[in-house]
Amino acid sequence: MLKLATRNVLRHKARTGMTLAAIVFGVVGLIFSGGFVQDVYHQLGEAIIHSQSGHLQVSRAGFHATGTRSPERYLIDDPQSLEKTLLKQPGVAEVMARISFSGLLSNGRTDWPIIGEGVEPAKEAALGSQLNITSGRQLLPDDVHGILLGHGVAHALKLGPGDQVTLLVNTPEGALNSQEFDVIGTFQSFSSDFDARAVRIPLATAQDLLGTPGANTLVLALQHTEATEDVAATLKKQLDSTRFEVKTWIELNDFYESTVALYQRQFGVLQLIILILVLLSVANSVNMSAFERVGEFGTMMALGSRSNHVFRLLAVENALLGTAGGLLGVAFGIVLALAVSAIGIPMPPPPNANIGYIAHIRIVPSVILMAFLVGFSATVLAALLPAWRVSRVAVVDALRQNC
Repeated sequence: MLKLATRNVLRHKARTGMTLAAIVFGVVGLIFSGGFVQDVYHQLGEAIIHSQSGHLQVSRAGFHATGTRSPERYLIDDPQSLEKTLLKQPGVAEVMARISFSGLLSNGRTDWPIIGEGVEPAKEAALGSQLNITSGRQLLPDDVHGILLGHGVAHALKLGPGDQVTLLVNTPEGALNSQEFDVIGTFQSFSSDFDARAVRIPLATAQDLLGTPGANTLVLALQHTEATEDVAATLKKQLDSTRFEVKTWIELNDFYESTVALYQRQFGVLQLIILILVLLSVANSVNMSAFERVGEFGTMMALGSRSNHVFRLLAVENALLGTAGGLLGVAFGIVLALAVSAIGIPMPPPPNANIGYIAHIRIVPSVILMAFLVGFSATVLAALLPAWRVSRVAVVDALRQNC
């Protein structure tokens, strides 16, 4: 039967070509939409990791729930020893300390409330590969009195590189402390809300300003993003949960999950539309092919073939078409995805972001397998009803189609 089905597929070149075209179109569409969505997730995640949060953050228990309002109450007293412990974990590339504070930034005319971070400049520069310096430059270890401003802060206070500002903060003891800083540069991250309030100064300067040797968080940069959950699980087992908490970058960025959910709904609808188009196109082609060949099937049944044999023959023919169309679609999809990715697709900023990006079509094995299975399944399913109808036509009525 397989040999006969193959001969029938090759014999009806026009019908076969129409069916294959419909399958290939659907498979390529699914590869493109799925690869595009996966690229959105990947780029958004990497932008968050390499501009703000790192892969993991270790802090005092309760810091992320209530500590942002009073970070001085959630200081890690000896961050150096904890840092050494974290660096021993497999998959950890770098660990950097941060201390958080809030205060007022003044340009001499206007005050602006800010949320600040004391950071280790060299380590943060390596982590922040997607932190866009819009003017000036990154902080350097020698910039003892340097400050890096979020784009929104700089715009609100009309500041730029070379300007001087005054930073006023509360120390852990409740006293007020102020210091003059030179603006080194301005930055844009992937979050416009963050840029509207954020400033960064060297960690040692922040500790001196606040009068403490501690830090609020230790930020971990991993060798591979895919290892985030495994490393987090290991650290949660090793660290005392009553003293420390471990947060992944996804847990630290609620808007990432909101954005993913938004795109999943949008592109889920797109994929459903493509699936329906494939089903309808293939069903139309299969219907035309089956009912044009009623006379042929009548002759087969008159010569002794049973109706279930005709049904199986049509099912095998369309299984062959589904396999061939799926494989061709996968091949065309991969080639076109690579070509489009080489050029890039300019995209506007995602929700809660202010920086656009260049999208690509990612080659994801699970997406390719799903696209192939959809093309194959749609072809086989579309053939079942026409095959059943044709196999139930009376032999006499079928033979009349030859006249």
